[in-house]
Amino acid sequence: MKKNENTQHFQYKNGNHDTNTTNYSTRTPQINKLKEFNQPGKDTSDAGSFYSCLFTPGKGFGVSSTEKDAWYYNMNHTKRGKAIIFNHEHFQVKNKKLESRAGTGMDCRNLEVSLNNLGFSVTPYENLTLDELNDKIDYWAKNDYTKHDCFLMAVLSHGEQGIIYAKDRGYKPEDTLWGRFTGDKCVTLAGKPKLFFIQACQGDRLDSGVELRTQVDGPSSFKIPIYADMLIAYSTVPNFAAWRNPKGSWFIEALCDALNKYGYVHDLLTILTLVNRNVAIEFESNSTDPKMNKKKQIPCITSMLTRFVKFEKEN
Repeated sequence: MKKNENTQHFQYKNGNHDTNTTNYSTRTPQINKLKEFNQPGKDTSDAGSFYSCLFTPGKGFGVSSTEKDAWYYNMNHTKRGKAIIFNHEHFQVKNKKLESRAGTGMDCRNLEVSLNNLGFSVTPYENLTLDELNDKIDYWAKNDYTKHDCFLMAVLSHGEQGIIYAKDRGYKPEDTLWGRFTGDKCVTLAGKPKLFFIQACQGDRLDSGVELRTQVDGPSSFKIPIYADMLIAYSTVPNFAAWRNPKGSWFIEALCDALNKYGYVHDLLTILTLVNRNVAIEFESNSTDPKMNKKKQIPCITSMLTRFVKFEKEN
């Protein structure tokens, strides 16, 4: 993967979307040992008040297909998993002008090919309104994933801090996207990897960089948090812009390249570390506008995974 060269012009708006260049405490015990730990005064929450830590009781009892102490997730189910891609190129947001995202079609096609090669069943969606997006997510969140290894969602769109845009308006990703796939709501995905990839800005700050010189089921039950086994990978860190060009975005290009080369070789977090390195080192903006020239980007990965994700080839 090479740096972008020969930029003819540059488009950038302050925030609200990805940037466009024309160039290319206590260890949780098993259930039968809980009494000795669940004593008054032993554990406390860092939340500001008691009521702020109240939660909704789980809706079901999940069955783990991976042994409690296993290092790797069970990736040998009948099906690899479902992958859905929400690709947003054109927008009609009231009182906000969002430019069309040139190159996102290439991102979507490349990602679909890479995921198909890993055995995923991929369904892409184009330019959905928020109501349409909500309907699709509700549908997939209610599916039965008993025979699946994992679930994957990718969103390619404009964004700002804490907001991603559908065709007609913005939404909070934690509520709209991964919040519906937690272990208590989507029980057949409990204990399985739930992977989310977001190509969107998280703000309008630009990174100028810095120069460096080199010199299967256990015998007893156990409990897990509802947000366990999720991974959320953003194209950039909070408050910063993400870059793309007519050939696609830096992040998705690097992600597809790494999945194609190492999808069956390394575990997912190792692959994403390689993606981070590639984006950080091999990409740099090239613009006739000095303020936008020679800028950098680093993806941001939040992992709640409790084991390693390693894709296995089908026999």
